[in-house]
Amino acid sequence: HVQLVESGGGSVQAGGSLRLSCAASGLTYSRNCMGWFRQAPGKEREWVAHIISDGRPVVADSLKGRFIISSDDAKNTVYLQMNSLKPEDTSVYYCAARWSRCSSDWRDWDDWGQGTQVTVS
Repeated sequence: HVQLVESGGGSVQAGGSLRLSCAASGLTYSRNCMGWFRQAPGKEREWVAHIISDGRPVVADSLKGRFIISSDDAKNTVYLQMNSLKPEDTSVYYCAARWSRCSSDWRDWDDWGQGTQVTVS
């Protein structure tokens, strides 16, 4: 398994930016895909973006142009840069790892971080 620790959440005004980090440890070499999901109160967990082990990033269509996912393999860290934040982006953001092909369904993912709160007002 991979241990995942998110950081970088917080409160920001609408239009502002935040960068989330996800530090991975453990069997990091065996994971094929790293991703970000978010979950607002009373709503289902929603896929945000993922990055494949070869570095190809994929972002949800609704978030393209504002959110960017990237990785630093030397640091075993994945980032989510969030720009032009809106109140509707308020959620707990989770980092996840998957051994096989990337998926936008949160049920398919193998390991999860504890989540970090992002609040936009």
